[in-house]
Amino acid sequence: MLAGIRTRDLRKIYTSPPPLASGGGFGFGSGRGKGKKQPKPQIVALDGISLDILPGEIFGLLGPNGAGKSTTLGILTTRVRPTGGQAWIGELDVWREQVAVKRLIGVVAQRPNLDFALTAREILLFHGAYFGVDSHQRAERADVLLDRFKLRDRGDQMVRGFSGGMMQRLSIARAMMHDPQVLFLDEPSAGLDPQTRLLLWEIIREYNHSGKTILLTTHNMEEADALCQRLAIIDHGRNIALGTPGELKASVPGGYLLRLRFGSHSPELLQRLQTLTGAREVRANPDSKNDNSIDVYADRGGPLVSEIANLASSANVELCDVHISEPSLENLFLHHTGRSLRD
Repeated sequence: MLAGIRTRDLRKIYTSPPPLASGGGFGFGSGRGKGKKQPKPQIVALDGISLDILPGEIFGLLGPNGAGKSTTLGILTTRVRPTGGQAWIGELDVWREQVAVKRLIGVVAQRPNLDFALTAREILLFHGAYFGVDSHQRAERADVLLDRFKLRDRGDQMVRGFSGGMMQRLSIARAMMHDPQVLFLDEPSAGLDPQTRLLLWEIIREYNHSGKTILLTTHNMEEADALCQRLAIIDHGRNIALGTPGELKASVPGGYLLRLRFGSHSPELLQRLQTLTGAREVRANPDSKNDNSIDVYADRGGPLVSEIANLASSANVELCDVHISEPSLENLFLHHTGRSLRD
């Protein structure tokens, strides 16, 4: 059975108190208000996320740390109870039919959570048994996965001696042991070397070609561009853009982003920059600590630099720095939020 993923107005508000301040008893205050019940803090992790992920699709959730990506996966994998909204895996309501949902999904957490008392092979065999895979099929599938993830020579060794990359590969192999219809990957390539990352991407594509649905979270623009057929960019628990990587990049005004830093600038300088041929949008950079930084969205990059330098010279303003970005998902996020995806 091919299974897609749907969410409707998904919300999550955390009410856990923040950690106490360190040192000198600051966490307890001076005694004022003693006996009064303090209101619980409210941290909005998701603020109405609605998604329709097609069966057999690789879909990405892209955003900075704290955007709500992991919380979305937590809800869809039954680990986090939503404050509001609904979610489905196939036709199954995630919170009303948790046992049936768990049989359909495989989950790879952001950090490896392997049992260090077992060998790599034992971890795979135990996982298969947990999901009711018969002993012959378990052994066969474990061998195939150890080979595919290049772990065959370490299959009978305790995982406590594995590198971080090996643990991540084994975690993904474990999630695939019961052949789930939907695979959830929470920042699967974080901390991996380039060679291991490329191997992982290849395996993800292969698994998807067998008809499986894959939802991954990432703040790596290259990964989202290379793997995802569609993606959603989220920030502060809200969906700010949705589409194919190509569609999203094409939605940036002009595509190219020129980040300029001047010795000083004025409203007149902004107006002059807006007259440049190909400049679609000019605005002060809201992400910069430097008040003299300006973003220019344009349909060309390098050829504009000489014109910008001439304009600055004629206005008696020093052009201190120029950074050019080609059309990218990073530019899209900067355009919508003024912040970097890596924040």
